[in-house]
Amino acid sequence: MNYHKDLNVRKRSIELVKEVYQFISSFPKEELFGLTGQIRRAAVSIPSNIAEGAARGSKKEFKQFLRISLGNVAELETQSIIAKELGMLDKQKFDMLGNDIVAIRKMSIGLIRSLQL
Repeated sequence: MNYHKDLNVRKRSIELVKEVYQFISSFPKEELFGLTGQIRRAAVSIPSNIAEGAARGSKKEFKQFLRISLGNVAELETQSIIAKELGMLDKQKFDMLGNDIVAIRKMSIGLIRSLQL
């Protein structure tokens, strides 16, 4: 079953991953295993958890993985704030990430609610 490939929230979160990778390429090299790695892992975990949950085959498990994905969204949001405060992420990039994070959060919550019907 490839249901997860059709989900707009998964598609949007993959676009977010590409954006994150582009933005963090300018981070200091000494952060490669610090904040850069944490941001990369959080971003990649969002679509990964959506796909894994969809593949589980039950609504209950899918909702659980969507909730985990929401946790990754919150983690990425926090890390982007830290990067901005440390001067590694300018306001324009921060705002772009923030807009995508809000959209993905709303889409995920909407999908969770639709699964509860």
